[in-house]
Amino acid sequence: MRMIMNWTTRDEAVWNEIVEWEQKLLDYEGNDLQTTYIKWLDRSFAAFPTEWQEVFLSKLDQLLFQIQSLLQGSQIQEDARERILISARAFDDSVADIPDLRNLTIDQLHYLNRQHSARHRLYAFIQGGVTGKGGFLSAIADFPILISINIRAIQLTAMSYGFDVKSPYETMNSLKVFHAALLPNQFKIYGWKKLLEDLKNRQDFYFDDGSEKLADPLWLNELVKQFMKLLAINIFKKKENEKYPLIRMVLGANWNYQFTKKVTEYAEKYYQYRFLLEKKSDRE
Repeated sequence: MRMIMNWTTRDEAVWNEIVEWEQKLLDYEGNDLQTTYIKWLDRSFAAFPTEWQEVFLSKLDQLLFQIQSLLQGSQIQEDARERILISARAFDDSVADIPDLRNLTIDQLHYLNRQHSARHRLYAFIQGGVTGKGGFLSAIADFPILISINIRAIQLTAMSYGFDVKSPYETMNSLKVFHAALLPNQFKIYGWKKLLEDLKNRQDFYFDDGSEKLADPLWLNELVKQFMKLLAINIFKKKENEKYPLIRMVLGANWNYQFTKKVTEYAEKYYQYRFLLEKKSDRE
């Protein structure tokens, strides 16, 4: 059972941090090179036949939903859920299920989430290193595995803040957060506003008809970065010097780490916002 908790000075401080972060997203414009690059990507994608564009985006959507489905029914996910609850009971032994976590303080929830987000950044770091050291198969598998790591990290962030991804709404919402986090920096504010708009217009549902579309042409930015990473790794593979394997591993590890750091930070801001918004509404 959820209790109505008092709005604290610490809640106000974190709320102001989120507002400042949101303002930075709003103020970000990018330099001329970034703007030209995004326009070039958009024109390049638009040059393909419409049916090809639709197939490409549809395949990306299918990949996301398949990964989400595999994670949702896995024992690993259940084990992680139980670990979150056990850790939360160290703060409040009345915690029985995920929604009860919203009875904890914002700093306690941040502590719970930090354990999982740090672990997933490490997973991404190791995965990138394996890609740098490995061959063709590890390179092909790198992006799907990286997506899996990050979707799981977002779902654990949601649970850490008391939002149970077993519900259809929260499951879909976690994928929308992933989508927004992958947008180019100058478009992240639009993804953020869309997430907040969805909260205002929220309607619970119990059946997903598959009509939701998540993949976005702007994701080409990340796909191109992924290609450049693999290209750089491949260039160093052709060098016959003992230090180059290490360089390849560092390239892959650092790129994957930064990718996951960006996604997990964005996700935490969102779920902190939701937690505080509900608490603020209860106070009022």
